[in-house]
Amino acid sequence: MNPQINQVLDWTPNATLAAMPTVSAEDHRYGMRHFAVGVSIITARDGEQRAGLTATAVCSVTADPPRLVVFVNKNVVANQVILNSGALCVNVLAGEQEDVAKAFAGMVEGVHGDARFDYGQWRELSTGAPTLDDTLANFDCRVIKVFDESTHHAFLCEVLATRERNDGEALIYLNGGFRRIAQ
Repeated sequence: MNPQINQVLDWTPNATLAAMPTVSAEDHRYGMRHFAVGVSIITARDGEQRAGLTATAVCSVTADPPRLVVFVNKNVVANQVILNSGALCVNVLAGEQEDVAKAFAGMVEGVHGDARFDYGQWRELSTGAPTLDDTLANFDCRVIKVFDESTHHAFLCEVLATRERNDGEALIYLNGGFRRIAQ
């Protein structure tokens, strides 16, 4: 493995499978609607500019070192803010924070840009990225690698600071809607 590329270069895909067509984007989206996932707000700050988005594409990579991967659409403002700052915060939402999820997902009419931060109470941990109070957890991260994945960037991050609470329901997204899951 080349440590600069961080990819197994001597592996090749199964030729028979590689020749097969993929499902349509519509079929993929429909199938993913049945995949219940936790809801997070991904935030970043570059100087005075704050940006954020509601996300479900967040995954733990390793505990040692503590790493996450976060997928962000290249067309949202937060993508460039993350690239510029080299940092982001994953704010794992509690069930009662559906209003924040909707604001950062663009589902609240007339609420755009920095006005999204009027929802909830915000502070900072280590990186300067905004962290939302009363979430189930916050993961304040530095970006260590960026992967170009079609319409998205995959940000490989190392966790520099965390904060959590031990009560509350989780907010998930399933079948096109937000739902609460009790612990």
